[in-house]
Amino acid sequence: MTRKKCKSSPGQALVEFALVLPLFLLLIFAVVEISNVGYSYVTLNNAVRSGARVASLGGLDSNIRNTVTTSSPLFDTNFLNVTITPNEANRRSGSEVNVNATYEVHLTTPVLSQVLPNPVTIQSSLSMRIE
Repeated sequence: MTRKKCKSSPGQALVEFALVLPLFLLLIFAVVEISNVGYSYVTLNNAVRSGARVASLGGLDSNIRNTVTTSSPLFDTNFLNVTITPNEANRRSGSEVNVNATYEVHLTTPVLSQVLPNPVTIQSSLSMRIE
């Protein structure tokens, strides 16, 4: 029995590559976007924790907001919103202070921004007792 020799077909490999490449690139860009949202979420949690610590030590609202902003240096401050309750006048030692922050993460990949909600709003909140 004789075997037929396979002919090389570089055209077939090129067609397969052209079919798989868009899906592969979409997967890569999705991983990058999800990583960006995850980074922003962790950064916002840490920034709110720092702001709540300043609030628990009796810091002013401006100091708390400044701490949250400086603890998240890569954030665009136009999309960062920090709320502190209760206000400065109503804070007493032994009571709770709540620092809440929201940030809008804007997706940069055009195809994914059509599929996923754009911007993705992340939120973090933390309460601490005032010392």
